[in-house]
Amino acid sequence: MTEATSRIARQPVVIPQGVEVEVDGQDVRVKGPKGSDAYSVHEWVDVRHEEGQVTFAPRRGDRPANAMAGTMRSLMHNLVQGVTQGFQKKLVIKGVGYRAQAQGKNLNLTLGFSHPVAYTVPEGVAVETPTPTEVVVSGSSKQQVGQVAAEIRAFRPPEPYKGKGVRYEDEEVIMKEAKKK
Repeated sequence: MTEATSRIARQPVVIPQGVEVEVDGQDVRVKGPKGSDAYSVHEWVDVRHEEGQVTFAPRRGDRPANAMAGTMRSLMHNLVQGVTQGFQKKLVIKGVGYRAQAQGKNLNLTLGFSHPVAYTVPEGVAVETPTPTEVVVSGSSKQQVGQVAAEIRAFRPPEPYKGKGVRYEDEEVIMKEAKKK
């Protein structure tokens, strides 16, 4: 029984104007207006760059190689999107006296602890605070933006009784009812 190639891997990644892609064996480098990034394609996957698009195909005919081809194609798509448009995540802070303030490469958070929380933002990610209760994390790497947002949220995740804490903008917190006498 021969398996078909991953549906995701069958679609080529179209390279927009102003983006340079360099494929050197299994290494891929992408350079665009918002920055540059690189990654190494798995050995089970064959990558080709031709006529403004990048295609991926499994080198073996088994299921794990097909899945890996789809994964590598998704990573490439995220790289191209990151260097052209970038990624961003918004966090909302709820609670009396809870607030955030961005100062250069530091994010100062007041989250109801006896001390303020200082978070140093890694290179390649920008953090803004349009209001004291909003934090916008942006950058060209989807993985890095998500990781920084998750680390900020982890300082005080939303609790289920009053909903206080740091949450993603579109996150729904399921509230619990307090104990009754």
